[in-house]
Amino acid sequence: MTPNVKDDGAWKVSGISRNYPSYRQHRPITSESWLDGKIVDDEAEGLWRINDKLYDLSDFAARHPGGSSWIECTKGTDITEPFESHHIEERARGMLSKFEVRQAARPRNYKFTLKENGFYMTLKRRVREKLRKIDYSPTKKTEFLHLGILVSVFLFSWAGTALDSLIFKGLAGLALCWVATSTHNYFHQRDSWRMYTFNLTMMNFRNWRISHALSHHVYANSLHDLEMSMFEPFLCWIPDRHYASKTQRLISVMISPVVYVVLFQGQFLIRLVLSLTKGNVLHWDDLIGFGLPTFIYLSTGVDLLSALISWQIIIAVGSFIFGFIGLTAAHHDPRILHDGDAQRKDFDWGLYQVDTIIDRGDIKWSDLLVLTHFGEHALHHLFPTLDHGVLKHLYPEFRKTMKEFHVELREINHWGHIKGQNQQLLRIEKNPLPPGNTKFKQVGL
Repeated sequence: MTPNVKDDGAWKVSGISRNYPSYRQHRPITSESWLDGKIVDDEAEGLWRINDKLYDLSDFAARHPGGSSWIECTKGTDITEPFESHHIEERARGMLSKFEVRQAARPRNYKFTLKENGFYMTLKRRVREKLRKIDYSPTKKTEFLHLGILVSVFLFSWAGTALDSLIFKGLAGLALCWVATSTHNYFHQRDSWRMYTFNLTMMNFRNWRISHALSHHVYANSLHDLEMSMFEPFLCWIPDRHYASKTQRLISVMISPVVYVVLFQGQFLIRLVLSLTKGNVLHWDDLIGFGLPTFIYLSTGVDLLSALISWQIIIAVGSFIFGFIGLTAAHHDPRILHDGDAQRKDFDWGLYQVDTIIDRGDIKWSDLLVLTHFGEHALHHLFPTLDHGVLKHLYPEFRKTMKEFHVELREINHWGHIKGQNQQLLRIEKNPLPPGNTKFKQVGL
């Protein structure tokens, strides 16, 4: 059900912004349409907005240490929160004055604050100091784990096809899912060859840099969160009957496994159809997705049809596990803040991130599981460019800052997240109390 924004009612207003997101008024919802809508809503006058100032970063894009795509795709938008969370050191802020054009004509569309004495900026200063003292060797371990998972995709795919073994094909699908979830560590960072391995799934890291890094990470669980909007009307987590009725929500719970199975292929097919009907949105690196079936065909000696069938089984298994892990990772539970629920009076962006997350407490003992199951989720949202292996060293600073600001890091196990995600799909009533008003026991459900 697509909301009709012409109707009256408070449901069409986001709790984190002045305007109802423009991109939600048109279908299909894509990364490209999200950016187009954001340009309209952010009123950055064709420039880059950070807080209440406009900057011209056109000439800087090619020199941006993280890669030009981050700058190019955000032209005409408000990048305040991505700028702060992606630049922990002060060097980037010190360079801004070189590119300043003028003050923005209107206040920001978003209600978030990043005050120097607020939760996020206080934590950021402490993290910056900590990073200067610790060893970054976990990055090397993460790279080793990612490479091992990548190699296992091809080994299990070969064995599954050559031996006609469903077990090995299933393991190949699991490894393919883990390639996607571990590569997620890299497309938050500066450009590298590792981010391209995400495309083996038939999805594309370029789209996910928008839908995940720029949308979901900044505006988690809100109407501005593309990772929620793209699933509607099949899955709806917004607690309001205007977005999905009780019947639709019951159907969502029943069909969610089917949605998981078609995530990989579905995203490629959508991009293909859009390219044929509305203008090209495909890139040269979309061809990487066909590297796995090509390898299977050339290395195993089976006929082309058998190779394609084997590949589709691997893709379907990988897609299902990816959807199952991703949508039950940290964000959807009736006790987690979603747009429409009562919010804190303090709109500090860091507090908002903590309020939209319940962490996985059962996987923190394993660097492999943290990397492949979106672990250390709260810290990852707050500092997305940091390697997952580094995040575990930041808990002393994190807990100290949470204690000072009277906020709690909630944790449950995966079963609790699975149960909570389905409960959230069914939830219509909004939470009347803002986060922090009730105690949450940090145990599995």
